[in-house]
Amino acid sequence: MVTHGNGPQVGFELLRNASASDIVPPDGMDVNVAATQGYIGYLLQQVLGDVLEERGRDIPVASVVTQVLVDPADPGFSNPTKPVGPFYTREEARKLMESEGFVMREDAGRGWRRVVASPIPKKIIELSSIQALVRAGQIVICTGGGGVPVVREGHRIRGVAAVIDKDHASALLATHLQADTFVISTGVREVYADFGKPSQRALRRLTAEEAEDLMEQGHFASGSMLPKIKAALGFLKNCGTGRVVISCPGSLLGALAGETGTTLVP
Repeated sequence: MVTHGNGPQVGFELLRNASASDIVPPDGMDVNVAATQGYIGYLLQQVLGDVLEERGRDIPVASVVTQVLVDPADPGFSNPTKPVGPFYTREEARKLMESEGFVMREDAGRGWRRVVASPIPKKIIELSSIQALVRAGQIVICTGGGGVPVVREGHRIRGVAAVIDKDHASALLATHLQADTFVISTGVREVYADFGKPSQRALRRLTAEEAEDLMEQGHFASGSMLPKIKAALGFLKNCGTGRVVISCPGSLLGALAGETGTTLVP
């Protein structure tokens, strides 16, 4: 089972939409998320397929465009915080707020950006299909970018302008699949306390209680490691006996063997 991020790619899609808006109607953000799931999944399918072919392994690889149900009453919708897309001047931002109803905020002195909700994932719509593919022995690429955020309106579901945190959605998927190990690939080899300070220290093995204590002490930054630790704790709480391994791509094999990386256990 493989999930992936899509932040930069959704940003590119929004730029394309903005650049061509006087020629073709722009797509909704839910469509942008679905589109990036498709083409990132396609590229991953090719790479994984090539590697498996080189190693003589006949394992099918499939991508599933995945919808994830969120609560329309989620607090995130009333307080959008996730910046997406290109930067605008104050005047451009004002026009977009008036014409499109976007929520726009100034971003660290670099210009104005659209901000959208980041609701908590509640249900993976295509879960049964994913489970069937896994039981059939396939490698499944799914829940990309946290999934396409949708809400239910009676008998229908509708895409919404939001970005689901990919770590939380991946944790939800791993929980439902009863995974023994939930792996989070990130930009550092290990999780650190006092990251970036002279007192920085690697955290090789943590219990859920120890991770919660460090989180409450403010050791994990909100824009980087904090959502990963929260996702890990959510998985550990619901799985009972599994583990979470956090490391960078080049160190994942060693991390799975306990030689490096950070391992969290219940």
